[in-house]
This record gives sequence, C-alpha cells and structure tokens, in this order.
Amino acid sequence: MIRQQAGMTQVQLANAAKVPLTDVKLMEAGHATVIKLGRIRSIFEALDGRARLVPWWKGAAADRLLDERHAAIAERSARYFPKPPWETHMEVSFAEYGERGSIDILGANRVALAVAVCEVKSVIGSLEETNRMLDVKERLAPTVAFKRLGWRPRVVGRLLILPRDSTVQRVIAAHPITMGGLYPARAREIRAWLRDPSKPISGIWFVSDGPHGSSGQA
Repeated sequence: MIRQQAGMTQVQLANAAKVPLTDVKLMEAGHATVIKLGRIRSIFEALDGRARLVPWWKGAAADRLLDERHAAIAERSARYFPKPPWETHMEVSFAEYGERGSIDILGANRVALAVAVCEVKSVIGSLEETNRMLDVKERLAPTVAFKRLGWRPRVVGRLLILPRDSTVQRVIAAHPITMGGLYPARAREIRAWLRDPSKPISGIWFVSDGPHGSSGQA
C-alpha cells in the first residue's frame, strides 16, 4: 500500500532501495522474516519511511527498559537542584507556535528569575534532532514558564542530561566541535550555576542512574 501510494512499481522500488527485486516481492507477500533487516530498512527509506525492530522481553516491549532508565536519570537529576530556591517540574508539556512537546525537567528559581530547561536522554540517537528540539524548548521556555509559573524568567539555561556510561560518553567525545560548541559547560560549571544563575548556561551533565550514583563530569 505504501509503495502504491508513492506511485512506484516493484522494480522502481527495488532499484531505489538497491535491493534485489525478490526482496520487495517477499515483503509484499508477507515473508519479510527471510529478508535481511538492513534491506528492509533500505526499502522503507526509499519510500521516505522508516522500519523499526521492536524487541520484547518478558511480555513487554524492551522500550520499557529505556523508559525506566530515563525516569531514573530524571528523578536523580531533579534532586541536584538546591531546594529552595529551586523547584522542579517534570514532563512539562507545551504547544506553542506550531511546536509541540514536553520539557523533561523545568527547573525554576523565582528568586533569581531563572529557569533551567533540561533534556534527559537515556541513550543517544540523532544528535541533530536532540539539539534541534532542545533549541526549540530553550526558545519557548519564557512563554512556557509564564503560563506554568506565572512569571517570566530573565535567565534561561539549557542542560542536556545523559547517563554516565562509557558508550554515551564516547558518542559525545566523537563530536567535540559540535557538542563542545553547543554545550561548553560540564558538571562543575553547572553546579556553580545552580548556586548563582545570574547568566545563561548551556552544558552537558552526566548523571548516574544507579542507586548510589552521583553527578559526574565529562
């Protein structure tokens, strides 16, 4: 159905995806299990789509494990905000100027008129998409804060919060120009900023999601 909606023949799709014509025919006949996963993905990508493998474990989608890790990192991160004067709001949804989403942690310091827009990632997928969405949330933060808190911040900080594990740290280290330029601050600077949020900050905060972890520094 997708191929037909795209106005492509089986031959055209196979050529666009650079896969054997047999693979396209097998998929459409319901026999995708005999096709290599990479080829299935190529076929969908040739149609401007995407194919995902969803593993299940013990009766539930394994995505649940990522959700649990995400929640653990967010919960631990929120504890590092000194209370008072900070308060933390979790999963703050917004729909502004055609943009929709939610801020994982919105830290608010009314005394300093400062907010922290925190994006929590349990794994690193697309860096481009992560950076784009955090840009959007930072830009909309004053409006979101006013609607949620009733006051407008003078200072907006943005924090990309990641698990402190070697795999994620390698991904960040592999893009030093991009990620270092967008998020120059690390744990020490972030902790200092939380004590005195007098100016904007942008940083990466590595946080342990273990039961006895502590905030880390890249």
